[in-house]
Amino acid sequence: MADRKIAELIKDIRGDATLLINEQVELAKAELMPAAKNAGIGGGLFGAAGYFGINAATLIYIGAALGLAALGLPYWAAFLIVAGVLLLIAAIAAAIGYTRIKKVQPPEKTIANGKALVSELSSAVNRATSAASAPQIEGTVVNDKKALR
Repeated sequence: MADRKIAELIKDIRGDATLLINEQVELAKAELMPAAKNAGIGGGLFGAAGYFGINAATLIYIGAALGLAALGLPYWAAFLIVAGVLLLIAAIAAAIGYTRIKKVQPPEKTIANGKALVSELSSAVNRATSAASAPQIEGTVVNDKKALR
């Protein structure tokens, strides 16, 4: 080990870092697969609940229109009133949703920090690679603790 050059050590460090990152990705995949499966099943069940909920709501709307018709309104007027109320509710919900979406901002600090990190890492790798390949600083690694004092 004492005869190894700095360039070789940097290559080893880069290889070790790549291996660690790959192992972390594999670990994350192994942990997330069961969670993703459960999330998929849960999402499907929520979709089914939504489907049946929409069907039930449709029947309630028809019942409301028929109830208005039972009060003496013509059927077309009763259904038109129910449709108008539903459109009014939809318009209010859309307006509120639109104002909330307009307030969403991108994570500017996170993006800036990410770009700075990538720039710093790229710069550090370039400097290390340049330094390692410079012939004037090629040397050996000393494992003796006494030599380091």
